[in-house]
Amino acid sequence: MATITIEPATSPRWDDVQHALSGGGDGRSCQCIWPVVRNKIWQTTTLDERRDMLQAEIAAGPPPGLVAYVGDEAAGWIRVGPRTVQQRILHTRAIVAATTEPLDDDSAWAVTCFVVRREHRGQGLNGRLLASALDYARESGARLLEAYPVDTSTGSHRSNDLYHGTVSTFLAAGFELGPTLTAGRVLVTRGLAD
Repeated sequence: MATITIEPATSPRWDDVQHALSGGGDGRSCQCIWPVVRNKIWQTTTLDERRDMLQAEIAAGPPPGLVAYVGDEAAGWIRVGPRTVQQRILHTRAIVAATTEPLDDDSAWAVTCFVVRREHRGQGLNGRLLASALDYARESGARLLEAYPVDTSTGSHRSNDLYHGTVSTFLAAGFELGPTLTAGRVLVTRGLAD
């Protein structure tokens, strides 16, 4: 069985980020820019512009996400970072109404995206990515990690909505279940004090 490692998404890993994002689902077309821009900008950008935006974000640092490797192959991605730079969160009414954390608090971080290449699904990569995201956030000075996953135990859900992660993955990592955001999605939080 191949070794799984998780590394920060830095400029030298740009090709690996692209490989991880291009293995199925919306990752290739989204370029994980959806969480960081308002809808007006999202609607008017092209794939090339989104790719350039992500590359510039990675180059400017700190890394906005982590890359999972299965052996030497980039197999997955998670976006994790301060909520303050993820504009979509700050302008989503359901999240703003549900969170108890100040929206301008840089120590409140969020996980907003998972991508796993089709051929590497079913290996627990989301759980491994989330565990590494917790460590990365803690080491970067985050006080709290928040997320907005899909509750797959109720109703039916489109597979493309699973980029938010699933409630079960977050609960297994010690997150606390919070209020319902919309049908099928909830807020989860985990404090990061040692």
